[in-house]
Amino acid sequence: MSTMSKRGVAVSQGVRKLAVIAMLSAVAAVLMALSFPIPFLIPTFVKMDFSELPALLAAFSMGPVSGVAVCLIKNLVNLFSSTTNGVGELCNFLLGVCLVVPAGLIYKYKKTRGGALMGALIGAVVMAAGSVPVNYFISYPMYTLFMPLDTIIGKYQSLIPSVDGLVACLVIFNAPFTLLKALLDTALAFLVYKPLSPLLHK
Repeated sequence: MSTMSKRGVAVSQGVRKLAVIAMLSAVAAVLMALSFPIPFLIPTFVKMDFSELPALLAAFSMGPVSGVAVCLIKNLVNLFSSTTNGVGELCNFLLGVCLVVPAGLIYKYKKTRGGALMGALIGAVVMAAGSVPVNYFISYPMYTLFMPLDTIIGKYQSLIPSVDGLVACLVIFNAPFTLLKALLDTALAFLVYKPLSPLLHK
C-alpha cells in the first residue's frame, strides 16, 4: 500500500472514530438527562442513570481514551442545564473515568469476553470505592450550600435510622448504589455490544 493510501486509510479511520465518539456522547448526554430517583434505596437527590453505558461501549470498541472522551463530552453538554453549577457534572465525570479506564485498559490487553467482564467488574468496584471521597470532598460540600448537613443525614436516616455521620451514609448508601449503577451499565453493555458492533467498528 502506498504512503498516500495509508494516509487516506488513517484519515478515514480517524474520522470514523470521531463520529462514533460524537454519537455515543450524544446518547450519553440524553441518558444523563433522563436520570431518575429510587427513593426506597437512597435519598431522592441521588439519582440513577445509565449514561456510563455509551462510555463503556466506547472504551471496549476504541480504547479507554475514547471512553473518557465520551464521559467528558456528555458532562460538558449537560453543563448547559446543570443545577449544581458544574459540581455534579465534575463528580459524574470522575466516577465515569473510574469505571471506563480499568474496563478499557484490561480489555485492550485481554480481548476476550472474560477480559471485558473482568475489566468492567474491576471498574465497577473502583467506581464504587471512588464515590466515597468524590462525594465527601466535592459533591456534599456543594449540597450543604443549599441544605444543612443534618438535614442531608436525616434523609439517609429516614431509610436506616441507625446510620450516623456523612461517611457512614456514603459507605452504606452511596457506594453500594454506585456499584449497582456500574453493574447495570455493564450488563447492558454486554447485551447491546454485539448487535452494535458493526456500527462501532465499521
